[in-house]
Amino acid sequence: MKPILVAGATGNVGARVVAQLRARDVPVRALSRNPPPDGVRGDLAKPETIAPALDGVDTVFLMLNGSAEALVPTVSLLGERVKRVVFLSSGAVDDSLAEQDNPIGAWHRTVEEAIEASGVDWAFLRPHGFATNALGWAPAIRADGVVRGAYGEASMPLIHEKDIAAVAVEALTGDGHAGAKYVLTGTRPITQIEQVRIIGEAAGRPARWEELSLEAAREAMLAKMPDFIVDTMLAGFRALATEPSEVTSTVQDVTGRPGLDFETWAADHAADFRPHKPSSALA
Repeated sequence: MKPILVAGATGNVGARVVAQLRARDVPVRALSRNPPPDGVRGDLAKPETIAPALDGVDTVFLMLNGSAEALVPTVSLLGERVKRVVFLSSGAVDDSLAEQDNPIGAWHRTVEEAIEASGVDWAFLRPHGFATNALGWAPAIRADGVVRGAYGEASMPLIHEKDIAAVAVEALTGDGHAGAKYVLTGTRPITQIEQVRIIGEAAGRPARWEELSLEAAREAMLAKMPDFIVDTMLAGFRALATEPSEVTSTVQDVTGRPGLDFETWAADHAADFRPHKPSSALA
């Protein structure tokens, strides 16, 4: 069996793709700018660093890490060298739009279009909210158990990274996935207020949400992210406060098992929210 190249092999999803492939005894070539000891070094924005890792490879798991335009030359290289690409795209992509009005969707659609033009068989994974985004609350929960932000009633079906990886593994190793656009969600919509409470229960320490004004929340977010990302996120939260995003059955349809709920994610990552005990569950 030829090895599968997994780009972003040290990330939240990529690391689990590697682990799940290895659990099936599928040979893996783990690619990262800072690879694990048994991995290979490469930068997706520099095709010349990727080319050696493609020797003997037919199938690639790809993700966007940086500029979409910088990834396009690497996609062209993949079109020359491999047969199948599974791309971790985004639920922000909207096929009903001729031009994406969400910057995150626009970035990922740029790469999707390059993959479509490359001539490879492809499958796109389009997850909506990642449960791992809640790790951004870890310092606050470890400090005083209070998460402060806007739109605490924003409700979304957050997906466990293990479920994204499980769908990726099926698309990488199985038949019938060519041309698929898999929209991935968690099992049920859950508000930000509920997320904090569930994390606190899993970590064994009280945790609660404190609502901030929109202006205060935006100012705090700007310390971590560019303004256009902050404004896109806040607009999304505002919409989700009145109309939660829909739940899909894609995880179960593709993997044959139910998706993992947010309680499972919180239990898997409980140590991340306890003082001085950071961890990330890979099992």
